[in-house]
Amino acid sequence: MSAVSEDEQLAPVLAAAPAADGEFVEITDADVEQVVELWKTCGLTRPWNDPYVDIADARAGEGSTVLAARAGGRVAATAMAGHDGHRGWLYYVAVAPELRSTGLGRAAVVAAEAWLVARGARKIQLMVRTANTDVLDFYGRLGYTDQECTVLGRWVESD
Repeated sequence: MSAVSEDEQLAPVLAAAPAADGEFVEITDADVEQVVELWKTCGLTRPWNDPYVDIADARAGEGSTVLAARAGGRVAATAMAGHDGHRGWLYYVAVAPELRSTGLGRAAVVAAEAWLVARGARKIQLMVRTANTDVLDFYGRLGYTDQECTVLGRWVESD
């Protein structure tokens, strides 16, 4: 067990996450429409994943959340974070197109990482579509590497 307090462990992570007009905070009901709008603008939504359901599910439990930062009074960046009891996962990392290359994407990732570390995550993972090379390069600059595994999935919902 480490003698270093949680605050001491998180200090370097939090210090690396500059806020835009404000800090990354958990979204409220009033933010949901702007969050979905941002995700659609950034091309993150898919017909088979209802973003409203994803937001509601993430906000329903203590193991997941949606964080957002604002610029000019609007939601400018988001990151959904979830802890499965073993690993932390990042989803829906988005930055308004006009604010890209400002450090806000990095800040979103670092804020979500801090949220996950505070809940016991020792490893953080994410999935990126292989054709999305710009985003692969972005995460590579943040220290994320290919984990040399294949993600498999199967729908279990009935009609």
